[in-house]
Amino acid sequence: MFAAYAARIDRDQPLSGLELGERPAPEARPGWVTVNVKAASLNHHDLWSLRGVGLGEDKLPMILGCDAAGIDQDGNEVVLHSVIGQSGHGVGPDEPRSILTERYQGTFAEQVTVPAWNVLPKPAELSFEEAACLPTAWLTAYRMLFTNAGVRPGDSVLVQGAGGGVATAAIALGKAAGLRVFATSRDEAKRKRAVELGALEAYEPGARLPRRVDAVIETVGAATWSHSVKSLRPGGTLVISGATSGDRPAHAELTRIFFLELKVVGSTMGSKDELEDLLSFCAATGVRPVIDEVLPLDRAREGFEKLASGDLFGKVVLTV
Repeated sequence: MFAAYAARIDRDQPLSGLELGERPAPEARPGWVTVNVKAASLNHHDLWSLRGVGLGEDKLPMILGCDAAGIDQDGNEVVLHSVIGQSGHGVGPDEPRSILTERYQGTFAEQVTVPAWNVLPKPAELSFEEAACLPTAWLTAYRMLFTNAGVRPGDSVLVQGAGGGVATAAIALGKAAGLRVFATSRDEAKRKRAVELGALEAYEPGARLPRRVDAVIETVGAATWSHSVKSLRPGGTLVISGATSGDRPAHAELTRIFFLELKVVGSTMGSKDELEDLLSFCAATGVRPVIDEVLPLDRAREGFEKLASGDLFGKVVLTV
């Protein structure tokens, strides 16, 4: 079957390890389901995999891709939860949890196999392309907002780095949930798009907000960390799920954190139950993933190049 896969690890030039071509179709295994992939979306996790983060040389070649929507063996339209081993279903009881492509072949292929427990019904209201955007970036944003930040309608939230998949998801979900959303971006066009998506205002990074917020959604890391901490009200919560600009900020703002009793919460992906809630939320409210571009699988390299450059707003989706 045709697939996009990591053939080599290159920490400095990750795309040099990306190959497109034929790979073996997944083999049947007890308790697992093979899904014919209709759409799959790119995440920064795929770039990190090509750098060898979470993916060892001994696992190569590895088909990339965490997210997918498709059709199962019984003809059902489904969405995949990409965390394997979280529940013990389909794997040994002592196996640590992992994300697809860390231990098991991913979704950038004609077929993928996952534990039956990881398969959820796709709501009829969502297209395959829309549903394929949800299991990583949108699920991460959903957990950050509603589980780890604990915000409620009327609360205020700052989303750093508008344009990325998690950030655009947080803006759209926050708007639909009745939050007051502020956003930042270095790019004027992306700031405009953030407002169109639902942000009250969008600012350049580091700009003073009109008010301190209840929570900050942080995926940028070092470049925005100090601003994120300074933007919180006393007792507010900073939720971090990534560090695309690096994980060593020049100013950790420790004094401000303890003096104002701020909360810093790490967040990774989300549970199957949260994905089920997210699917229902999107179906019920009409909120839909922001898709920057849809490409056929044989043009996956273009999607990776766009993701690596940061020249996108929302998700890049590959179709099979």
